[in-house]
Amino acid sequence: MKKIAFVFILAITIVSCKKQVKKETEDKNKTEIKSEVNKKIPEELAKVFKTHGGLATWNSMQVLSFNKGEEAHTADLKSRKTVINSPKYSLGFNGKEVWLDEENKGDYKGNPEFYYNLYFYFYAMPFVLADDGIIYEKADAISFEGLEYPGFKISYKANIGTSPDDNYIVYYNPKNFQMEWLAYTVTFNSKEPSNRYNLIKYNKWENVNGLILPKEITWYKKDDKGMPTEPARPATEFTLPLASKAKLVDSFFEKPKK
Repeated sequence: MKKIAFVFILAITIVSCKKQVKKETEDKNKTEIKSEVNKKIPEELAKVFKTHGGLATWNSMQVLSFNKGEEAHTADLKSRKTVINSPKYSLGFNGKEVWLDEENKGDYKGNPEFYYNLYFYFYAMPFVLADDGIIYEKADAISFEGLEYPGFKISYKANIGTSPDDNYIVYYNPKNFQMEWLAYTVTFNSKEPSNRYNLIKYNKWENVNGLILPKEITWYKKDDKGMPTEPARPATEFTLPLASKAKLVDSFFEKPKK
């Protein structure tokens, strides 16, 4: 009889502990979301950040790295210094200037000043949409395959970054608050505001040291109403992801000396 009573008490204790842990987890999630809302981040968008690991986890990281094809992209998350290394060239931003180093002149065909942080922004979604100087507005939802995706438009205060007139719209799944789409404008060359949006679908995600980061993205075509229709090109894959709390030395981001 005593044994039965002990087992019964133990079972009650285990259930109570599970309920307490669940409550503490829910309270922690609510606290984190409330904290992010206090930073003028809309509540729905705060839930998106939480779904992807939370801003506290993001802010605890020092370095983010990933590969895109043969290119290895590495960024200091605090200073936004960046290096892209590939077999034939490397380029980067050392905090003061953008530099290019080629094995043979002409190996790199693009614009280093435009390209050095382009894929960092696509990869670091949605967290870069919590940077300082951001203005949030509700955006019209988009629909795809029978599901509507609510959105938030992100614009920047004057003199923020190299292209303050760039706009982004992040669209999320209303069922689980996971980011699903990104619309963005490009104003680097024109230096003027634009209403022409490119559209990316975030196909696959993976856990990288507590952050849910993209594994694959695809540019999409749109119809005359701005709704996504079909892929515009093959998917872009990201490999060898790394998010680290260890800081890299500043010299890592300098142009190699001959």
